[in-house]
Amino acid sequence: MSKENITFRIDTEKKAALEAIAKGVNRDRSYVLNEAIDAYLEMHQWQIEEIQKGIAEADAGDFASDEEVNATFARLTNAD
Repeated sequence: MSKENITFRIDTEKKAALEAIAKGVNRDRSYVLNEAIDAYLEMHQWQIEEIQKGIAEADAGDFASDEEVNATFARLTNAD
């Protein structure tokens, strides 16, 4: 996989925290930033995919019945 440089601004405190994390795991900043970006992308790509699936289901008229909603609500609110 090819790599490219990217530049962006970061708060001084965040940079210090980033450097502390990198030092703590015996890695450089690039490694820690790439790990953070991987986690961010994975989370947001999953979320977007789930939203798109939900929209497709709604467009197809695939909704929970009133009984299913009520049963789920009762289960979640009565869990002790």
